[in-house]
Amino acid sequence: MTAIRQSQARSKRYLVLLFCAVVLAFLLIGNAQLIAESSQNVRENIEPARQILEAWESKGTPSADRVLHVIVWRCRDRDFPSNYRHRLQRVMLHIQNFYQKEMIRHGLGRRSFNLDVQPSGEMVIHEVVGHGNWRDYKKSDGNRIREECAPVLREKGIRINQETIMIFTNLAEWDPEKKIFSHKSPYYAGGDWRKGVAWQLDSEELDVQNLPRKTPVITDGEYGRISLGKHNSIFIGGMAHELGHALGLPHCRGSSDETQSGTALMGSGNRTYGDEIRNEGNGTFLSRAHALRLAAHPQFSNSRQSFRCEGQAVFSDLKVVPIDGRKAFRVTGCVEGWPPVYALVGYLDPAGRKDYDARAITATPDQHGVFTFVCDDLVVGKTASLRIISCHANGATTSIQFPYVVQDDGTVDVKTMRCLFALREFSKVLDEKGVEAARQVMPRDKDAFRYAAAVLLGRDTIRQTLKANHVPESVDSLLLSRAEPTGAVVGWLKPTYDNLPRKDPLLESAGKLFESGIYAHAPSEHRYALDGAWRQLRGECGLPSQAGGTVVFVVYADGKEVFRSPVVRPGKTESYEIILTGVKDLVLTTEDAGDGNAADWGLWLAPELFR
Repeated sequence: MTAIRQSQARSKRYLVLLFCAVVLAFLLIGNAQLIAESSQNVRENIEPARQILEAWESKGTPSADRVLHVIVWRCRDRDFPSNYRHRLQRVMLHIQNFYQKEMIRHGLGRRSFNLDVQPSGEMVIHEVVGHGNWRDYKKSDGNRIREECAPVLREKGIRINQETIMIFTNLAEWDPEKKIFSHKSPYYAGGDWRKGVAWQLDSEELDVQNLPRKTPVITDGEYGRISLGKHNSIFIGGMAHELGHALGLPHCRGSSDETQSGTALMGSGNRTYGDEIRNEGNGTFLSRAHALRLAAHPQFSNSRQSFRCEGQAVFSDLKVVPIDGRKAFRVTGCVEGWPPVYALVGYLDPAGRKDYDARAITATPDQHGVFTFVCDDLVVGKTASLRIISCHANGATTSIQFPYVVQDDGTVDVKTMRCLFALREFSKVLDEKGVEAARQVMPRDKDAFRYAAAVLLGRDTIRQTLKANHVPESVDSLLLSRAEPTGAVVGWLKPTYDNLPRKDPLLESAGKLFESGIYAHAPSEHRYALDGAWRQLRGECGLPSQAGGTVVFVVYADGKEVFRSPVVRPGKTESYEIILTGVKDLVLTTEDAGDGNAADWGLWLAPELFR
């Protein structure tokens, strides 16, 4: 009887296991179908872009002479890391294959960067010995090391400022007995479709053969206690990531549908490269946006048509509308370009982190150049920008950028973007033909008209101003931008009022437009004589929507500091209310926040004096 019960129990367990296996099989099949359908949708979305690109490429002669040049550099008192030639060849082939697989996955064919390979199959690696010893170099010495490499490459007919290169340095320390790692290597990159440089580090334990290894556990000076495999994921992934920058790619998280299955290479995917080999995650992917951008890179396309030409794109009929019920917005427009524009990439950039947290969306213009972006992957409670990149068939890109605001409840404010769309023609004519021509193309939209009129007042050759200490007492308030300063100096270009001294003249900050304001690129000083005539100064301060820039705004009353802002970055403004009773001398200054004044386009926004 016991044997019968045991047999029945085994049968039940078998049936349960069989049922679970069947369910799991259906789930796996369903999941595979979803993945296949998703990949098919991606390919269908990209197909029009591929057709435009291939039509362009077919008109020229294929040329694979654009290659990635690999350099190994060492300081004078240290040798190259052991076995570097075979290890780096394995690493670079692995990264080359990663890019190729991702391009295939996106339906863009077997495209990848070209390596400089001898007929024997051995990768060409250029050796350079630096001028200094180990103690003489630090992480910020990338350009110094690059300059030390330039003469060596020049002797071989390679112009370092005209090619894409990777420089591996020996500024790492690895103790194979204690399993301790640290480095002081330059570890960054930048470039475009014609040239670029990526600084990397090399060390004897960095090898794709170590990616699967969960042991030993090592001590990394930056990442702490991690497995040797994870250590290799981070730094080999870093090589693939920095190479992306050298090829012209910015940071990007990818789109919301993509990030569910891994980490974008140009987001933080440099830290997850190969994780799937150790069953520690989904690993790293190349985003659809960046696959599209790379498709026309001369190394990926093997086309050098119009290689020296900058891209030119003209956007027209731009419109933006919120999408009811979806907490999203839609942008439509038309683009014409040369070389042809085969794709558009839209980056949704939350303020405050440059492009690190950017989501990306893509579009392909139809035969008339018409395109549509649906922007629904938004960060709640953030000022942000839509940065539209036009991808030209020769690899070049052009860009335009517009701000928007996502409220705390997720609703989108696109009033400023709509206004800026209406002001595009006005701004273009003002830049190209001047004030009088711009008067003839004033926008019809009443809000846009107001901002255009303010800009023209600021650009007038003879600007109407008042002396703040001579304003009749019957006047209750005075915009400080309409007051005559007793002195004004800025850190870049010349002082301007109610407009910016550049192609885009509008005073926009943190998703808002302002009719009045004072341009104050750091370091700057604007001085006004008040002679005790005013009681209060109110306004805001900030920077235009842009990548980078840090400014500190400071106000002095009769030599005494009465206001100092925190460090202000794009995407946020600071307000101020300053008591001026009895004050004779008012000075508005900006400082560069201690990090240099690059992109420090400070703006005193709607500063106003009150009785």
